[in-house]
Amino acid sequence: MNKYYSILVHEMLGNIVIRSNDKGVTALSIGEELVIEKDEIKNQGWAFTAKQQLEEYFKGERQTFNLPLCIEKGTLFQREVWNTLSKIPYGSVWSYSDVAVDVQRPKAVRAVGGANRANPLPIIIPCHRVIGKDASLTGYAGNKTHQKELLLTVEGLTVQNGTVKI
Repeated sequence: MNKYYSILVHEMLGNIVIRSNDKGVTALSIGEELVIEKDEIKNQGWAFTAKQQLEEYFKGERQTFNLPLCIEKGTLFQREVWNTLSKIPYGSVWSYSDVAVDVQRPKAVRAVGGANRANPLPIIIPCHRVIGKDASLTGYAGNKTHQKELLLTVEGLTVQNGTVKI
């Protein structure tokens, strides 16, 4: 099976590395150092299509992604959470509790956070749309809270002092 890589350099997020195979997009990493050689980057396949759709998203021209996803990892619970995340509309936010209720595990709020952290396709599977019950930007470690804020701002939401204005 062929593997494809594409890179989108975003002025505020840094490198966005997209990986795919012949079946679909397999992974997306944000702001990380490149761990692939430049000659491995092939602007073709689903990785290139994902790159084009991400460019449209950042310009405000796209609200949903139309890509086949090929996720080969994750527990059954994580996959249920990722499916639920995909239902959160552009420009909207849900709390971790809302997601836990949707997957019929209302007490599994921390496990939902773990599934968010394990999400192999951030942005495409919009884990950035999940916030604390108090509208705070929780669940993103370190400088990644900045990533979450930027993505929510792209979607038209206002964030002040680490809290989404709803």
